[in-house]
Amino acid sequence: MRILVTGGAGFIGSHLVRRLVADEQNVVVNLDALRYSGNLENLADLVGHPRHTFVRGDICDVKAVEDVFREHGIAAVINCAAETHVDRSILDPDQFARTDVIGTGVLLEASRKAKVTRFLQVSTDEVYGSVERGHSKEGDVLDPRSPYSASKAGGDLLVRSYWTTYRFPALITRGSNTYGPNQYPEKFIPLFITNAIDDQPLPLYGDGRYRRDWLSVFDHCSGIEHALRQGEPGTIYNIGGGNERENIAVAETILSRLGKPKSLLRFVQDRPGHDRRYAIDCGRLRESGWAPAVSFEEGLRATIDWYRDNQTWWRKIKSGEFRTYYEQMYGQRLKDGTSCVS
Repeated sequence: MRILVTGGAGFIGSHLVRRLVADEQNVVVNLDALRYSGNLENLADLVGHPRHTFVRGDICDVKAVEDVFREHGIAAVINCAAETHVDRSILDPDQFARTDVIGTGVLLEASRKAKVTRFLQVSTDEVYGSVERGHSKEGDVLDPRSPYSASKAGGDLLVRSYWTTYRFPALITRGSNTYGPNQYPEKFIPLFITNAIDDQPLPLYGDGRYRRDWLSVFDHCSGIEHALRQGEPGTIYNIGGGNERENIAVAETILSRLGKPKSLLRFVQDRPGHDRRYAIDCGRLRESGWAPAVSFEEGLRATIDWYRDNQTWWRKIKSGEFRTYYEQMYGQRLKDGTSCVS
């Protein structure tokens, strides 16, 4: 199968590309704009691989997208390209709407014209909003509460409309909070790991009791591939790890694994509209034969070890534009924050 993966130089995308290329039946075309979190170093082991082609381009660029379809004979599409960080969406909502909604629309129309056999939209459990009790199911009403989750919900609705209007063979997966190697260090787990390595404070929003279901990137990618091959067109599939944890507990585990003191934890001013809890029901995908294979304890331990052993990768990132972003997000918060240790 000749598969187009968009956003394939990013975190989830690069792991997915590597997984797909490992199957000798697949040829992967990788389209990525290489904005701040896209990183060709994530694909260093695939340089020169005969079944992987990298194309630099933006999914909002109609000509660039159409050229890829014309030149590479794409049979299936997995759209991983997205702006994904809630904090950044608060600072720059326009870019999120552009990529996650307009870009998805461009990609859908080019895919429809090319008559692809499968189109899979990689989305997020955050479109369901904060879940105080129980678990979100695929048919639940969407209740996004940040510019990021709203933009992803908009993209999802476009995908659904192509199924309803054109019977275009589209599917959606909604993954829970994903972690693992190569994740851009603005996200919770890699930020806290890298800060702890450098004995820098770990900024915990609010009371630190926000709850997330953590999903290994390897399990997320296996779920995406399973849905692509086994899923029914027009269907949404939740992908979760079944590892619900409070942020403060995850932070304490990171510090313990690295031999760092709890005094590095800081309670800081919360972000606006912070969702208290995410939790999804993954029964639909499990009934089709998928299940996560990586326990949170095993996956987090391996992730911590990866960041400790690959400091060249993340130090280059954290020394550039990241510093300006970090100061904007956390500078004053950390000055005003309080220690988690009484």
